[in-house]
Amino acid sequence: MPSADQVIHNIHIASFDPSRPSSYGAITDAVLAVANGKILWLGAADDAPEFEGASQFDGKGQWMTPGLIDCHSHVVYGGNRAREFEARLKGESYESISRKGGGIASTVKATRLSSEADLLQSALRRVDALLAEGVTTLEVKSGYGLDLENEMKMLRVADQLSKVRQLSVRKTFLGAHALPEEFKLNADGFIDLLVDSVMPALVKENLIDAVDVFCEGIGFSPEQCRRVFEKARSFKLPVKGHVEQLSDLKGARLVAEFEGLSVDHIEYLAEDDIPHLLAASVVAVLLPGAFYSLNETRKPPVDALRSAGVPMAVATDLNPGTSPIASLLLALNQSCVLFGLTPEEALTGATRHAASALDLADSKGQLKIGFDADLALWDISHPSELCYGVNMHKPSQVWHCGKPRDNNNV
Repeated sequence: MPSADQVIHNIHIASFDPSRPSSYGAITDAVLAVANGKILWLGAADDAPEFEGASQFDGKGQWMTPGLIDCHSHVVYGGNRAREFEARLKGESYESISRKGGGIASTVKATRLSSEADLLQSALRRVDALLAEGVTTLEVKSGYGLDLENEMKMLRVADQLSKVRQLSVRKTFLGAHALPEEFKLNADGFIDLLVDSVMPALVKENLIDAVDVFCEGIGFSPEQCRRVFEKARSFKLPVKGHVEQLSDLKGARLVAEFEGLSVDHIEYLAEDDIPHLLAASVVAVLLPGAFYSLNETRKPPVDALRSAGVPMAVATDLNPGTSPIASLLLALNQSCVLFGLTPEEALTGATRHAASALDLADSKGQLKIGFDADLALWDISHPSELCYGVNMHKPSQVWHCGKPRDNNNV
């Protein structure tokens, strides 16, 4: 008789395990057993063995999914940019605002003026909104400090999030996000600072899981991004990129060349570049919240990505300027309505493919034996409801690494 910590019965499972032929990897009338924070067993109730010493949890016929994964967020920052939102509604473009010292630069100023405690407190308000919708893994990017002291401050706050909440956090260094005022006319000098000083110090403090860049005309050139990626490779750190959001600088090809984890935004991705992503096993991360907030019209080439078999993840891009959206479920709905994903594709994008985008494909994003017991239980009649309705669903129970989440602490 196998030993388990908890057995969850009377459930339907959307496993998102591709080895299961059913839609959503579904198992109806199912049982799932947890031991030592991992999934010990799952399957049809009629096939379930007896488990020794396990507490029993009655799922009351609800649907269980993997805990959701938000694989692209900028959740740690100071201030807000509501006034810039107002300016855009009056007709000013994102590029125009950025060139006048607004945009990312205004958030850099507010973040530098914020204490670590203040940043943690403000981030938790946004994180708790994500947790309340079933998120169990969150990527957090730096990039609003743009010097060693403040990039380190941001990444320390990101690290603290997993200590004060039941949440797995992946920390991404996005030093090449924008030019700080002190390097306004010296982009190459800023890249020198990042690769020679900032990144080595952050690696020494074990504060980086991956390295990102903003490869755009208002960001950094492919040549400058290459230097950042080469430094990351010297530290054996995986890379990813904000690419092809506003133009086509071939940033996606650069990420593929370095066998990166993901290319994010990609509204201007050329279809000819898609085979490079497939060959390098790069995930395409769709960020419909930014598309919506910026009132863009150029959509990512979803049909071509789908036809090629490139995995598509979906994330919030939660940030103060271009996607102030603390709801992964809303992003799932947007990905269906705005980009044409099916509900199964969207949910796969916030589970299995999102795990791949964070280099966690072997432990998270699927309900599968041996994977982390990150679980979300939903009072729904079918998984598609999670994409169909807006602000209509919250999980009735969440487990993170096998431990039931305290719903009073989100």
